[in-house]
Amino acid sequence: MPDLPTPQDAAEATLFSECWDAVLSYADLCTGGSADARPLASEAFSRGIREARAAEAEIGGKSFGRRARTPRLPRIPLLLTAVRQTTATWEAQGRGGRLDPDLRLWLNSEKADRFSGPPLYRPLALRGLRDMQEPDAALLWLAEVEALPPTAVARRLGLDPEGIAEELQQVRGVFRDRCHRNHLDTPLAEECRSYARLLDAVTRSPAADVPDDLSRHLACCVECAEAAACLKLAGGGLAAALAGGVIGWGGLAYLERRRRAVESGLARSAADDADEPAGWASEDGRARIGRAGLMVAAVGVSLLALVVTLVPFGSDDGSGELEQSAGRQPVGQQVPSYDSLPSGSGQVNESTSSTSSTSSPRPTEKSDAGSGRDKEAQGDSSPTAEKEKEADPNPSEPAVCHARYELVNEWPDGFQATITVKSDYALDTWRVGWTFRDGQKVTQMWDGSFDQDGSRVIASAADYNKKVVSGGSLAVGFLGSGGDGDSAPVHFTLNGRSCTHSS
Repeated sequence: MPDLPTPQDAAEATLFSECWDAVLSYADLCTGGSADARPLASEAFSRGIREARAAEAEIGGKSFGRRARTPRLPRIPLLLTAVRQTTATWEAQGRGGRLDPDLRLWLNSEKADRFSGPPLYRPLALRGLRDMQEPDAALLWLAEVEALPPTAVARRLGLDPEGIAEELQQVRGVFRDRCHRNHLDTPLAEECRSYARLLDAVTRSPAADVPDDLSRHLACCVECAEAAACLKLAGGGLAAALAGGVIGWGGLAYLERRRRAVESGLARSAADDADEPAGWASEDGRARIGRAGLMVAAVGVSLLALVVTLVPFGSDDGSGELEQSAGRQPVGQQVPSYDSLPSGSGQVNESTSSTSSTSSPRPTEKSDAGSGRDKEAQGDSSPTAEKEKEADPNPSEPAVCHARYELVNEWPDGFQATITVKSDYALDTWRVGWTFRDGQKVTQMWDGSFDQDGSRVIASAADYNKKVVSGGSLAVGFLGSGGDGDSAPVHFTLNGRSCTHSS
Protein backbone atom coordinates (compact mmCIF):
# COMPACT_ATOMS: atom_id res chain seq x y z
CA MET A 1 0.00 0.00 0.00
CA PRO A 2 1.53 3.35 -0.94
CA ASP A 3 2.32 5.95 1.67
CA LEU A 4 -0.26 8.67 1.98
CA PRO A 5 0.90 12.06 0.76
CA THR A 6 1.97 14.65 3.28
CA PRO A 7 0.09 17.97 3.12
CA GLN A 8 2.18 20.73 1.64
CA ASP A 9 0.69 23.38 3.90
CA ALA A 10 -2.08 23.98 6.43
CA ALA A 11 -4.66 24.69 3.70
CA GLU A 12 -3.98 21.37 2.00
CA ALA A 13 -4.07 19.57 5.35
CA THR A 14 -7.57 20.93 5.86
CA LEU A 15 -8.60 19.74 2.40
CA PHE A 16 -7.19 16.28 3.14
CA SER A 17 -9.22 16.09 6.33
CA GLU A 18 -12.41 17.17 4.56
CA CYS A 19 -11.99 14.67 1.72
CA TRP A 20 -10.82 11.52 3.49
CA ASP A 21 -14.17 10.38 4.89
CA ALA A 22 -15.80 10.75 1.46
CA VAL A 23 -13.08 8.63 -0.15
CA LEU A 24 -13.30 5.98 2.59
CA SER A 25 -17.09 5.90 2.36
CA TYR A 26 -17.04 5.18 -1.38
CA ALA A 27 -14.16 2.70 -1.02
CA ASP A 28 -16.25 0.81 1.53
CA LEU A 29 -19.03 0.50 -1.06
CA CYS A 30 -16.58 -0.82 -3.65
CA THR A 31 -14.97 -3.54 -1.56
CA GLY A 32 -16.06 -6.78 0.04
CA GLY A 33 -15.33 -5.64 3.60
CA SER A 34 -13.82 -2.93 5.76
CA ALA A 35 -10.43 -4.68 5.75
CA ASP A 36 -10.11 -3.91 2.03
CA ALA A 37 -11.73 -0.47 2.13
CA ARG A 38 -8.80 1.33 3.76
CA PRO A 39 -6.10 0.00 1.39
CA LEU A 40 -8.29 0.96 -1.57
CA ALA A 41 -9.02 4.41 -0.12
CA SER A 42 -5.34 5.04 0.65
CA GLU A 43 -4.16 4.03 -2.80
CA ALA A 44 -6.89 6.06 -4.50
CA PHE A 45 -6.26 9.06 -2.25
CA SER A 46 -2.57 9.11 -3.18
CA ARG A 47 -3.44 8.73 -6.84
CA GLY A 48 -5.96 11.58 -6.78
CA ILE A 49 -3.66 13.94 -4.89
CA ARG A 50 -0.85 13.32 -7.37
CA GLU A 51 -3.24 14.09 -10.23
CA ALA A 52 -4.46 17.28 -8.53
CA ARG A 53 -0.93 18.50 -7.86
CA ALA A 54 0.13 17.73 -11.42
CA ALA A 55 -2.79 19.77 -12.78
CA GLU A 56 -1.93 22.69 -10.48
CA ALA A 57 1.72 22.55 -11.52
CA GLU A 58 0.74 22.52 -15.19
CA ILE A 59 -1.07 25.82 -14.89
CA GLY A 60 1.65 27.26 -12.66
CA GLY A 61 -0.56 27.41 -9.59
CA LYS A 62 -1.95 30.73 -10.76
CA SER A 63 -5.25 31.93 -9.35
CA PHE A 64 -7.08 35.13 -10.19
CA GLY A 65 -9.95 35.08 -7.75
CA ARG A 66 -12.86 32.76 -7.24
CA ARG A 67 -13.72 32.63 -10.94
CA ALA A 68 -10.23 31.49 -11.92
CA ARG A 69 -10.19 28.70 -14.46
CA THR A 70 -8.71 25.37 -13.33
CA PRO A 71 -9.16 22.52 -15.83
CA ARG A 72 -10.03 19.69 -13.44
CA LEU A 73 -12.75 18.36 -11.19
CA PRO A 74 -13.13 19.68 -7.63
CA ARG A 75 -11.14 17.82 -5.00
CA ILE A 76 -13.82 15.41 -3.70
CA PRO A 77 -15.21 14.18 -7.06
CA LEU A 78 -11.63 13.99 -8.34
CA LEU A 79 -10.72 11.65 -5.48
CA LEU A 80 -13.89 9.60 -5.91
CA THR A 81 -13.02 9.20 -9.58
CA ALA A 82 -9.59 8.03 -8.45
CA VAL A 83 -11.29 5.34 -6.34
CA ARG A 84 -13.14 4.08 -9.41
CA GLN A 85 -9.92 4.12 -11.45
CA THR A 86 -8.09 2.26 -8.71
CA THR A 87 -10.74 -0.47 -8.65
CA ALA A 88 -10.12 -0.95 -12.38
CA THR A 89 -6.39 -1.27 -11.64
CA TRP A 90 -7.09 -3.86 -8.94
CA GLU A 91 -9.26 -5.83 -11.35
CA ALA A 92 -6.55 -5.75 -14.03
CA GLN A 93 -3.86 -6.81 -11.54
CA GLY A 94 -5.80 -9.83 -10.32
CA ARG A 95 -6.97 -8.26 -7.06
CA GLY A 96 -10.60 -8.14 -8.10
CA GLY A 97 -11.57 -10.71 -5.48
CA ARG A 98 -11.33 -7.93 -2.91
CA LEU A 99 -13.96 -5.87 -4.72
CA ASP A 100 -17.75 -6.01 -4.61
CA PRO A 101 -18.97 -8.66 -7.11
CA ASP A 102 -21.46 -6.27 -8.71
CA LEU A 103 -18.70 -3.70 -9.18
CA ARG A 104 -16.56 -6.29 -10.95
CA LEU A 105 -19.39 -6.99 -13.39
CA TRP A 106 -19.74 -3.25 -13.99
CA LEU A 107 -16.00 -2.79 -14.55
CA ASN A 108 -16.11 -5.35 -17.35
CA SER A 109 -19.18 -3.86 -19.04
CA GLU A 110 -19.79 -1.15 -21.61
CA LYS A 111 -21.02 1.14 -18.84
CA ALA A 112 -17.52 1.40 -17.39
CA ASP A 113 -16.04 1.97 -20.86
CA ARG A 114 -18.00 5.25 -21.13
CA PHE A 115 -15.91 6.80 -18.34
CA SER A 116 -12.59 6.10 -20.05
CA GLY A 117 -13.62 6.22 -23.70
CA PRO A 118 -13.69 9.14 -26.13
CA PRO A 119 -14.50 12.43 -24.32
CA LEU A 120 -17.56 13.17 -26.47
CA TYR A 121 -19.19 9.91 -25.35
CA ARG A 122 -18.52 10.24 -21.62
CA PRO A 123 -21.44 10.87 -19.21
CA LEU A 124 -22.92 14.32 -19.66
CA ALA A 125 -22.73 15.25 -15.96
CA LEU A 126 -19.01 14.45 -15.88
CA ARG A 127 -18.35 16.61 -18.94
CA GLY A 128 -20.51 19.44 -17.65
CA LEU A 129 -18.82 19.51 -14.24
CA ARG A 130 -15.35 19.45 -15.81
CA ASP A 131 -16.23 22.40 -18.01
CA MET A 132 -17.14 24.56 -15.02
CA GLN A 133 -14.70 26.68 -13.09
CA GLU A 134 -13.45 24.61 -10.18
CA PRO A 135 -14.84 26.80 -7.35
CA ASP A 136 -18.29 26.78 -8.99
CA ALA A 137 -18.14 23.02 -9.47
CA ALA A 138 -17.06 22.56 -5.83
CA LEU A 139 -20.02 24.62 -4.63
CA LEU A 140 -22.43 22.54 -6.71
CA TRP A 141 -20.96 19.22 -5.55
CA LEU A 142 -20.92 20.07 -1.84
CA ALA A 143 -24.50 21.32 -1.89
CA GLU A 144 -26.05 18.65 -4.11
CA VAL A 145 -24.08 15.42 -3.63
CA GLU A 146 -22.45 15.85 -0.21
CA ALA A 147 -25.78 17.37 0.94
CA LEU A 148 -24.09 19.83 3.31
CA PRO A 149 -26.23 22.64 4.76
CA PRO A 150 -25.79 26.02 3.04
CA THR A 151 -23.98 27.50 6.04
CA ALA A 152 -21.50 24.62 6.08
CA VAL A 153 -20.88 24.99 2.34
CA ALA A 154 -20.32 28.72 2.75
CA ARG A 155 -17.90 28.17 5.63
CA ARG A 156 -15.93 25.54 3.74
CA LEU A 157 -15.60 27.63 0.58
CA GLY A 158 -15.16 30.99 2.30
CA LEU A 159 -18.39 32.46 0.91
CA ASP A 160 -20.92 34.84 2.39
CA PRO A 161 -23.63 32.75 4.10
CA GLU A 162 -26.22 35.41 3.31
CA GLY A 163 -25.68 35.07 -0.43
CA ILE A 164 -25.03 31.33 -0.68
CA ALA A 165 -28.56 30.50 -1.89
CA GLU A 166 -28.38 32.97 -4.77
CA GLU A 167 -24.85 31.85 -5.61
CA LEU A 168 -25.93 28.23 -5.71
CA GLN A 169 -28.84 29.02 -8.00
CA GLN A 170 -26.48 30.75 -10.42
CA VAL A 171 -24.08 27.81 -10.33
CA ARG A 172 -26.92 25.39 -11.12
CA GLY A 173 -27.69 27.49 -14.16
CA VAL A 174 -24.04 27.39 -15.24
CA PHE A 175 -24.02 23.60 -14.94
CA ARG A 176 -27.19 23.35 -17.00
CA ASP A 177 -25.69 25.56 -19.70
CA ARG A 178 -22.52 23.46 -19.86
CA CYS A 179 -24.51 20.23 -20.07
CA HIS A 180 -26.75 21.64 -22.82
CA ARG A 181 -23.73 22.63 -24.91
CA ASN A 182 -22.10 19.25 -24.41
CA HIS A 183 -25.32 17.48 -25.34
CA LEU A 184 -25.42 19.36 -28.64
CA ASP A 185 -21.74 18.59 -29.24
CA THR A 186 -22.34 14.86 -28.77
CA PRO A 187 -22.60 12.84 -32.00
CA LEU A 188 -26.34 12.16 -31.73
CA ALA A 189 -28.62 10.02 -33.81
CA GLU A 190 -30.97 11.92 -36.10
CA GLU A 191 -33.99 11.25 -33.89
CA CYS A 192 -32.14 12.43 -30.78
CA ARG A 193 -31.05 15.63 -32.49
CA SER A 194 -34.62 16.34 -33.59
CA TYR A 195 -35.70 16.30 -29.93
CA ALA A 196 -32.78 18.39 -28.61
CA ARG A 197 -34.52 21.78 -28.84
CA LEU A 198 -37.79 20.43 -27.40
CA LEU A 199 -35.90 18.78 -24.55
CA ASP A 200 -34.19 22.06 -23.72
CA ALA A 201 -37.51 23.94 -23.67
CA VAL A 202 -39.35 21.36 -21.57
CA THR A 203 -36.64 21.11 -18.91
CA ARG A 204 -36.36 24.90 -18.52
CA SER A 205 -39.87 25.24 -17.11
CA PRO A 206 -40.81 23.25 -13.99
CA ALA A 207 -44.49 23.42 -14.96
CA ALA A 208 -44.05 22.32 -18.59
CA ASP A 209 -45.71 19.08 -19.66
CA VAL A 210 -43.60 16.52 -21.47
CA PRO A 211 -45.17 15.62 -24.86
CA ASP A 212 -46.05 11.96 -25.29
CA ASP A 213 -43.61 11.39 -28.15
CA LEU A 214 -40.72 12.90 -26.18
CA SER A 215 -41.69 10.85 -23.14
CA ARG A 216 -41.57 7.65 -25.20
CA HIS A 217 -38.20 8.65 -26.62
CA LEU A 218 -36.73 9.32 -23.16
CA ALA A 219 -37.92 5.91 -22.02
CA CYS A 220 -35.75 4.12 -24.57
CA CYS A 221 -32.80 6.49 -25.19
CA VAL A 222 -30.11 6.50 -22.50
CA GLU A 223 -28.27 9.58 -23.82
CA CYS A 224 -31.36 11.79 -23.96
CA ALA A 225 -32.65 10.56 -20.58
CA GLU A 226 -29.27 11.42 -19.10
CA ALA A 227 -29.46 14.88 -20.68
CA ALA A 228 -32.96 15.41 -19.29
CA ALA A 229 -31.74 14.63 -15.76
CA CYS A 230 -28.89 17.14 -16.07
CA LEU A 231 -30.97 19.88 -17.69
CA LYS A 232 -33.97 19.70 -15.37
CA LEU A 233 -32.95 21.67 -12.28
CA ALA A 234 -36.33 21.36 -10.55
CA GLY A 235 -37.61 18.18 -8.99
CA GLY A 236 -34.58 17.13 -6.94
CA GLY A 237 -32.99 14.90 -9.58
CA LEU A 238 -29.82 16.93 -10.05
CA ALA A 239 -27.96 15.25 -7.19
CA ALA A 240 -28.62 11.78 -8.61
CA ALA A 241 -27.55 12.92 -12.08
CA LEU A 242 -24.28 14.27 -10.69
CA ALA A 243 -23.50 11.25 -8.53
CA GLY A 244 -24.32 8.72 -11.23
CA GLY A 245 -22.61 10.64 -14.02
CA VAL A 246 -19.40 11.52 -12.19
CA ILE A 247 -18.84 8.58 -9.82
CA GLY A 248 -20.38 5.85 -11.94
CA TRP A 249 -21.02 2.55 -10.16
CA GLY A 250 -22.54 2.99 -6.71
CA GLY A 251 -23.28 6.67 -7.26
CA LEU A 252 -26.82 6.50 -5.87
CA ALA A 253 -25.70 4.43 -2.89
CA TYR A 254 -22.96 6.96 -2.16
CA LEU A 255 -25.46 9.79 -2.45
CA GLU A 256 -27.80 8.15 0.07
CA ARG A 257 -24.92 7.37 2.41
CA ARG A 258 -23.72 10.99 2.45
CA ARG A 259 -27.24 12.29 3.00
CA ARG A 260 -27.69 9.96 5.97
CA ALA A 261 -24.31 10.95 7.39
CA VAL A 262 -25.30 14.63 7.37
CA GLU A 263 -28.72 13.90 8.88
CA SER A 264 -27.12 11.84 11.66
CA GLY A 265 -24.49 14.50 12.32
CA LEU A 266 -21.67 12.12 11.32
CA ALA A 267 -20.20 14.21 8.52
CA ARG A 268 -16.60 15.20 9.20
CA SER A 269 -15.74 18.78 10.00
CA ALA A 270 -12.48 20.31 8.90
CA ALA A 271 -11.03 20.08 12.39
CA ASP A 272 -11.99 16.48 13.08
CA ASP A 273 -9.21 14.10 12.18
CA ALA A 274 -10.35 11.20 14.36
CA ASP A 275 -10.46 8.85 11.37
CA GLU A 276 -7.67 10.53 9.47
CA PRO A 277 -4.94 8.22 8.17
CA ALA A 278 -1.77 8.03 10.20
CA GLY A 279 1.27 9.84 8.94
CA TRP A 280 -0.25 13.23 8.19
CA ALA A 281 1.75 15.98 9.81
CA SER A 282 1.72 19.74 9.89
CA GLU A 283 4.11 21.82 7.82
CA ASP A 284 6.76 21.88 10.56
CA GLY A 285 6.66 18.10 10.97
CA ARG A 286 4.83 18.03 14.30
CA ALA A 287 1.76 15.86 14.66
CA ARG A 288 -1.50 17.74 14.54
CA ILE A 289 -3.84 17.20 17.50
CA GLY A 290 -7.48 17.33 16.42
CA ARG A 291 -10.77 17.30 18.20
CA ALA A 292 -10.47 13.53 18.72
CA GLY A 293 -7.30 13.98 20.79
CA LEU A 294 -8.97 16.57 22.99
CA MET A 295 -11.98 14.31 23.48
CA VAL A 296 -9.74 11.39 24.52
CA ALA A 297 -7.99 13.60 27.05
CA ALA A 298 -11.32 14.83 28.43
CA VAL A 299 -12.63 11.29 28.77
CA GLY A 300 -9.46 10.23 30.56
CA VAL A 301 -9.79 13.07 33.08
CA SER A 302 -13.47 12.23 33.63
CA LEU A 303 -12.73 8.56 34.24
CA LEU A 304 -9.96 9.45 36.69
CA ALA A 305 -12.33 11.73 38.60
CA LEU A 306 -14.99 9.01 38.64
CA VAL A 307 -12.55 6.45 40.06
CA VAL A 308 -11.45 8.85 42.77
CA THR A 309 -15.05 9.46 43.85
CA LEU A 310 -15.81 5.75 43.97
CA VAL A 311 -12.80 4.62 46.03
CA PRO A 312 -13.93 4.37 49.70
CA PHE A 313 -11.53 6.07 52.06
CA GLY A 314 -10.12 3.95 54.86
CA SER A 315 -10.56 0.63 53.05
CA ASP A 316 -8.31 -2.17 54.20
CA ASP A 317 -7.86 -3.44 50.66
CA GLY A 318 -7.78 -0.40 48.46
CA SER A 319 -6.55 -2.24 45.38
CA GLY A 320 -9.56 -4.58 45.36
CA GLU A 321 -12.06 -1.74 45.72
CA LEU A 322 -10.34 0.24 42.97
CA GLU A 323 -10.43 -2.74 40.64
CA GLN A 324 -14.19 -3.20 41.20
CA SER A 325 -15.13 0.47 41.03
CA ALA A 326 -13.29 1.12 37.77
CA GLY A 327 -16.11 -0.46 35.79
CA ARG A 328 -19.24 0.76 37.60
CA GLN A 329 -21.22 3.90 38.27
CA PRO A 330 -22.15 5.34 41.69
CA VAL A 331 -25.11 3.66 43.37
CA GLY A 332 -28.35 5.39 42.43
CA GLN A 333 -26.88 6.68 39.14
CA GLN A 334 -26.56 3.41 37.28
CA VAL A 335 -27.99 3.58 33.77
CA PRO A 336 -28.58 0.19 32.12
CA SER A 337 -26.47 -0.31 29.03
CA TYR A 338 -28.45 -1.50 26.07
CA ASP A 339 -25.81 -4.11 25.33
CA SER A 340 -26.20 -5.56 28.84
CA LEU A 341 -29.87 -6.45 28.38
CA PRO A 342 -30.77 -10.07 27.62
CA SER A 343 -32.19 -10.89 24.22
CA GLY A 344 -35.84 -11.60 23.66
CA SER A 345 -35.23 -15.30 23.07
CA GLY A 346 -33.83 -15.76 26.55
CA GLN A 347 -30.22 -15.86 25.42
CA VAL A 348 -27.59 -13.58 26.78
CA ASN A 349 -27.03 -10.73 24.36
CA GLU A 350 -23.98 -11.18 22.16
CA SER A 351 -22.27 -8.05 23.46
CA THR A 352 -22.81 -8.95 27.16
CA SER A 353 -20.40 -10.61 29.53
CA SER A 354 -22.68 -10.63 32.59
CA THR A 355 -26.29 -9.88 33.46
CA SER A 356 -25.35 -8.33 36.78
CA SER A 357 -26.12 -4.62 36.97
CA THR A 358 -22.87 -3.98 38.84
CA SER A 359 -20.53 -5.81 36.50
CA SER A 360 -18.84 -4.05 33.62
CA PRO A 361 -19.70 -5.08 30.08
CA ARG A 362 -17.15 -6.97 28.01
CA PRO A 363 -15.14 -4.58 25.83
CA THR A 364 -15.81 -4.92 22.15
CA GLU A 365 -13.17 -6.46 19.92
CA LYS A 366 -12.56 -5.53 16.32
CA SER A 367 -12.81 -8.25 13.75
CA ASP A 368 -9.61 -9.07 11.87
CA ALA A 369 -11.31 -10.75 8.96
CA GLY A 370 -9.45 -9.82 5.83
CA SER A 371 -11.86 -10.78 3.08
CA GLY A 372 -15.58 -10.67 2.39
CA ARG A 373 -18.34 -8.93 4.23
CA ASP A 374 -18.22 -9.66 7.96
CA LYS A 375 -20.88 -12.22 8.76
CA GLU A 376 -20.76 -11.33 12.43
CA ALA A 377 -21.29 -7.89 13.84
CA GLN A 378 -18.05 -5.98 13.62
CA GLY A 379 -16.60 -5.80 17.10
CA ASP A 380 -18.20 -9.07 18.22
CA SER A 381 -16.94 -12.61 17.97
CA SER A 382 -19.04 -14.51 20.51
CA PRO A 383 -20.84 -17.71 19.41
CA THR A 384 -24.23 -16.30 20.35
CA ALA A 385 -23.93 -13.70 17.60
CA GLU A 386 -24.75 -16.35 15.02
CA LYS A 387 -27.74 -17.54 17.06
CA GLU A 388 -29.33 -14.09 16.90
CA LYS A 389 -30.05 -14.72 13.22
CA GLU A 390 -32.57 -17.44 14.11
CA ALA A 391 -33.92 -15.78 17.24
CA ASP A 392 -37.50 -14.63 16.97
CA PRO A 393 -38.34 -11.38 18.73
CA ASN A 394 -40.41 -11.74 21.87
CA PRO A 395 -43.54 -9.58 21.52
CA SER A 396 -44.16 -9.65 25.29
CA GLU A 397 -40.92 -7.88 26.20
CA PRO A 398 -40.87 -4.07 26.45
CA ALA A 399 -39.62 -2.44 23.26
CA VAL A 400 -36.55 -0.25 23.71
CA CYS A 401 -36.22 0.94 20.14
CA HIS A 402 -38.33 2.10 17.23
CA ALA A 403 -37.68 1.11 13.61
CA ARG A 404 -38.95 2.96 10.54
CA TYR A 405 -38.97 1.40 7.08
CA GLU A 406 -38.92 3.78 4.10
CA LEU A 407 -39.35 2.59 0.52
CA VAL A 408 -37.24 5.13 -1.37
CA ASN A 409 -37.76 3.87 -4.92
CA GLU A 410 -39.00 0.79 -6.74
CA TRP A 411 -38.98 -0.65 -10.24
CA PRO A 412 -40.39 -3.84 -11.79
CA ASP A 413 -37.73 -6.21 -10.47
CA GLY A 414 -36.20 -4.32 -7.54
CA PHE A 415 -36.36 -1.53 -5.01
CA GLN A 416 -34.34 0.80 -2.78
CA ALA A 417 -35.17 1.18 0.90
CA THR A 418 -33.86 2.64 4.14
CA ILE A 419 -34.32 1.38 7.69
CA THR A 420 -33.83 3.86 10.53
CA VAL A 421 -33.75 2.71 14.15
CA LYS A 422 -33.95 4.97 17.18
CA SER A 423 -32.46 3.45 20.33
CA ASP A 424 -33.41 4.32 23.89
CA TYR A 425 -29.96 3.25 25.04
CA ALA A 426 -26.37 4.05 24.11
CA LEU A 427 -24.76 1.41 21.89
CA ASP A 428 -21.16 0.36 21.38
CA THR A 429 -22.17 -1.68 18.34
CA TRP A 430 -25.42 -2.87 16.80
CA ARG A 431 -27.15 -5.57 14.79
CA VAL A 432 -30.55 -4.80 13.28
CA GLY A 433 -32.80 -7.65 12.20
CA TRP A 434 -36.05 -7.78 10.24
CA THR A 435 -38.18 -10.28 8.35
CA PHE A 436 -39.41 -9.82 4.79
CA ARG A 437 -42.94 -10.99 4.07
CA ASP A 438 -42.85 -11.25 0.27
CA GLY A 439 -39.61 -13.08 -0.42
CA GLN A 440 -37.49 -9.97 -1.04
CA LYS A 441 -33.71 -10.32 -1.15
CA VAL A 442 -31.11 -7.70 -0.20
CA THR A 443 -28.54 -7.34 -2.99
CA GLN A 444 -26.42 -4.39 -1.80
CA MET A 445 -26.18 -2.44 1.47
CA TRP A 446 -24.41 0.70 2.63
CA ASP A 447 -23.67 1.92 6.17
CA GLY A 448 -23.47 -1.72 7.24
CA SER A 449 -23.00 -5.32 6.12
CA PHE A 450 -25.76 -7.91 5.92
CA ASP A 451 -26.46 -11.62 6.22
CA GLN A 452 -29.75 -13.05 4.95
CA ASP A 453 -31.14 -16.47 5.83
CA GLY A 454 -34.41 -17.00 4.02
CA SER A 455 -36.68 -14.08 4.84
CA ARG A 456 -34.66 -13.01 7.90
CA VAL A 457 -32.02 -10.28 7.43
CA ILE A 458 -29.39 -9.20 9.95
CA ALA A 459 -27.58 -5.89 9.27
CA SER A 460 -24.37 -5.25 11.21
CA ALA A 461 -22.65 -1.95 11.95
CA ALA A 462 -19.78 -0.66 9.87
CA ASP A 463 -16.52 0.39 11.52
CA TYR A 464 -17.39 4.07 11.46
CA ASN A 465 -20.97 4.02 12.79
CA LYS A 466 -20.92 1.46 15.60
CA LYS A 467 -21.51 3.87 18.45
CA VAL A 468 -24.97 5.40 18.97
CA VAL A 469 -25.79 7.81 21.77
CA SER A 470 -28.80 7.30 24.01
CA GLY A 471 -31.87 8.45 22.11
CA GLY A 472 -29.86 8.56 18.86
CA SER A 473 -30.57 6.90 15.56
CA LEU A 474 -28.78 4.58 13.18
CA ALA A 475 -29.69 3.81 9.58
CA VAL A 476 -28.85 1.42 6.77
CA GLY A 477 -29.80 1.75 3.12
CA PHE A 478 -29.98 -1.10 0.67
CA LEU A 479 -31.03 -2.28 -2.74
CA GLY A 480 -33.17 -5.39 -3.09
CA SER A 481 -34.76 -7.68 -5.60
CA GLY A 482 -38.52 -7.95 -5.41
CA GLY A 483 -40.45 -11.06 -4.43
CA ASP A 484 -44.20 -11.43 -4.63
CA GLY A 485 -44.62 -7.83 -3.50
CA ASP A 486 -42.90 -4.95 -1.77
CA SER A 487 -44.73 -4.85 1.55
CA ALA A 488 -42.86 -3.51 4.56
CA PRO A 489 -40.88 -6.01 6.66
CA VAL A 490 -41.86 -7.00 10.21
CA HIS A 491 -40.27 -8.34 13.42
CA PHE A 492 -37.61 -5.67 13.79
CA THR A 493 -34.94 -6.25 16.43
CA LEU A 494 -31.93 -4.34 17.72
CA ASN A 495 -29.22 -6.55 19.23
CA GLY A 496 -31.86 -9.23 19.70
CA ARG A 497 -34.44 -7.00 21.41
CA SER A 498 -37.82 -6.23 19.87
CA CYS A 499 -38.51 -2.86 18.28
CA THR A 500 -41.76 -1.14 17.53
CA HIS A 501 -41.92 -0.16 13.87
CA SER A 502 -43.69 1.95 11.30
CA SER A 503 -43.48 2.50 7.55
